[in-house]
Amino acid sequence: MQNLNLPQMDPPLNVLAVDDDETNLLVIEKILKPHGCTVDKAINGQEALDSVWKKLPDVILLDVMMPGMDGFAVCKKLKASESTRLVPIIIVTALQEREDRIKGIQMGCDDFISKPIDRLELIARVHALGQVKRLNDDLDHAEAVVLSLARAVEAKDHTTGDHCDRLINLSRQFGKFVGLEEKEIKTLERSSILHDVGKIGVPDSILLKPGKLTEDEWKIMRKHPILGEEICHPLKSLQDVCPVIRHHHERWNGLGYPDGLVADSIPYLARVFQIIDAYDALTSERPYKPAYSREESIKVIKEETEQGLWDPSVVEKFMKFIENGGDR
Repeated sequence: MQNLNLPQMDPPLNVLAVDDDETNLLVIEKILKPHGCTVDKAINGQEALDSVWKKLPDVILLDVMMPGMDGFAVCKKLKASESTRLVPIIIVTALQEREDRIKGIQMGCDDFISKPIDRLELIARVHALGQVKRLNDDLDHAEAVVLSLARAVEAKDHTTGDHCDRLINLSRQFGKFVGLEEKEIKTLERSSILHDVGKIGVPDSILLKPGKLTEDEWKIMRKHPILGEEICHPLKSLQDVCPVIRHHHERWNGLGYPDGLVADSIPYLARVFQIIDAYDALTSERPYKPAYSREESIKVIKEETEQGLWDPSVVEKFMKFIENGGDR
């Protein structure tokens, strides 16, 4: 009998097997248990969903033909939820019709295994998709580390208060107001936390200096968008945030940094984020200024727009947003 050369999984892969036939569940457990897997079992769709909410598996083996909620419906629910959409789902089915497989793909399943189950095929497919899940988990952990790093940078400067949280709130409200897609709003929300993560490379003597920076100190400070991009770039999940991080200090007239981009060459979401960031800075108390009122802040932004700092079209939309009480 052919043997599989499988990598050691530590901890063992947790597999959720879903089938209304308990004999099939026992067969799956008997096949997988000696090969680095633990197997949880569910006998219907609702029991499967309840199990997933309690403990996120590495792989789900999902029968199609079940009473009540069938496997397609379970798959659709799991793939629609952000917390479970990355869990690989293998449809295990006796259905051979092309339309059934197309439906499974439309519901978001990751693979198919036909009944009767081939032992080596089952082991190989579970391990392959389990490794993908573990890789995604590692990337999520890396992202969490970067986000924590950004929060640590924010915490260093006690003068900015809950700057990131205010930006997250403004980003979602303004993003909805101007009709951004949900993906774009989430990019702005992540940028709210990560835009200054590069300041981790700026010495505290410069970052926390109460007075004006010297020209040499400014040269160091101006490097933080580039360093922030370098920190986030290796993570695929943060690719959409990198342009905002790098370019949130560019200016419409080309006098910003680090690249001196002009007008529309500045990424759109970076231009949107600039206004949100500027407004929060103006309406918040800082060591060098008191908190301005909404009216005073709007006046300053308008003046800065006339001086060439901000995208006039974005500012116009932001003015309407504020007039409609969007910052409250």
